[in-house]
Amino acid sequence: MTPVQGEGAPGADLAARLSAAVEAGMPRVRDDLARLVSFRSVANAAIEPVEECRRAAEAVAELLTEVGVAGVEAIPTADESLAVVGRTAVAGRRRVLSVLLYSHYDVVPVGDPSLWTVPPWELTEREGRWYARGSADCKGNFLASVLALRALREVLGEWPVEVAVVCEGSEEQSSGGLEALVRARPDLVQADTILIADTGNVEAGLPTLTTSLRGTGSVLVTVRTMERAAHSGMFGGAAPDALQALLMALAKLRDASGETTIDGLDHSGVWDGNPFDARRFRHDTALLDGVAPLTGDGTIGDLLWARPAATVIAIDATPVSQVTAAVHAEARAVVNLRVPPSTDAAVAQRLLIEHLERHTPFGAHVEAKPVSLGHGFTARTDGPAYRAMGRAMERAFDRPPVTTGQGGSIPLATTLAELVPDAEIMLLGVEEPASRIHATDESVSPDELRRTALAQALFMADLGGLLDA
Repeated sequence: MTPVQGEGAPGADLAARLSAAVEAGMPRVRDDLARLVSFRSVANAAIEPVEECRRAAEAVAELLTEVGVAGVEAIPTADESLAVVGRTAVAGRRRVLSVLLYSHYDVVPVGDPSLWTVPPWELTEREGRWYARGSADCKGNFLASVLALRALREVLGEWPVEVAVVCEGSEEQSSGGLEALVRARPDLVQADTILIADTGNVEAGLPTLTTSLRGTGSVLVTVRTMERAAHSGMFGGAAPDALQALLMALAKLRDASGETTIDGLDHSGVWDGNPFDARRFRHDTALLDGVAPLTGDGTIGDLLWARPAATVIAIDATPVSQVTAAVHAEARAVVNLRVPPSTDAAVAQRLLIEHLERHTPFGAHVEAKPVSLGHGFTARTDGPAYRAMGRAMERAFDRPPVTTGQGGSIPLATTLAELVPDAEIMLLGVEEPASRIHATDESVSPDELRRTALAQALFMADLGGLLDA
């Protein structure tokens, strides 16, 4: 890693001016974030009104236009979401490098609002953090890129590289709208370097590039045993219980140690990247006293990034609040499967379906069908843009970056690698363990947002040849 330049080194003055511009832009970013998180942009009309996503898309388009991105438009996709895109060329200059900035403005549902200690759709500052759904994932990430672009325009008066932007409207639903759009319009994503701002740092203040993403495939399994429920007093013990059958099938997804053991799916992988510290894992997951820190027989890295993991993420049966003395005739569940990038996610999903069908007892009728599918991704780390990002992150965070895997999946990463095979694709962002993305009381650290924005600004200045390597 190249050392950080000293004050007297060429490029140090530009780096300092970019840093000052980013710092000065933070109050505006807070206002922008307060506006964006007020839109309940869950891309599911059964949960939040479609109008909320449309208004969020309009706000994103306004911000990009204001910062100087040209040709901004909101394009309808096959899943009825809106993808906001734009591209600005560098006028009057010879061929320069191009950078695509990706993020998304849709969010996951808030769940039970009563479990939040702050209003989920209202930006709230507490103990130095900004709280709201989407404050980190991914509206905070989007605004870090906006802040970087503002700083570049303010300090340089022009773009050091060609800038393209894609902000997705349905990433959290894994419904494939943007993937279908860019396959039909590959011109939207053509670039030398692609920054996917949808991950973050392994700990606050430690710059991190994600180099591995697991593939994913969710399955909805429905189990039926009778035409209608039966009184448990009259028939319980003999009548085949659909819920019990479902639970028994789900229990067969893991062995006694907790390792996922789906028939025909390899679970012996070994993670060869940076290890995941066990004490930090316990802290980050908020494990209760006495609960084992691991399931399975591998390291944390093995289990998170190198082996399959089947998780029951939803189950339908009679809720406790409506309990009746009845044997269930039907029950269903959603099983989310994560697999390492070396595993074909479609094959793994099929094996999961076959496993559930095979292990459901009582001769119950089983219907298992795919819900979502996304393939894994492994980044190239040997190119000049990757080295430039390393320099930028070290300048912005005052320490060299590390690499990590990511248990989550970003299906678009694989699509982009296919459509733009020569591009260097990097994953980074404002998220870190305290952000609690997808959970209650999601938040972002303003310092993480500031430093991530500065890293992006320095990176683009470096690619434009304005900073010394």
